[in-house]
Amino acid sequence: MSNYKTCLLIDDNYIDNFVTRRILESGNFADQVIVSQSATDAINSLRSGTVKPEVIFLDIRMPVMGGFEFLQEYDKLEIEGKRAIKIFMLSSSLDPTDLKKSINNKYITQFVHKPLTQKTLDEICT
Repeated sequence: MSNYKTCLLIDDNYIDNFVTRRILESGNFADQVIVSQSATDAINSLRSGTVKPEVIFLDIRMPVMGGFEFLQEYDKLEIEGKRAIKIFMLSSSLDPTDLKKSINNKYITQFVHKPLTQKTLDEICT
């Protein structure tokens, strides 16, 4: 039995997406894992209502629109249940500024270091 119905994974890196998706699927984290390689596309999907996730895994460093820029656009969205969506910042960044910005962002549930592991996923679910 899955913990969530829909999970949105936003990351521009194909390999990271492949690994993260496999862990999410093997851990039965969500019934559906939707991958977006573009934060801009993800915002458009959320705005249009074509994607209605309960959980988002968000990378920081992406071309065109990065994770923190995504959060600025996310803040402007008027979508049902926005405050209930859990957003996990999933990044390989070791920059203390990124961690601080994540902790201070009202939408970020937790900062998670890449790569996502089954152990980390289990900790998130408890």
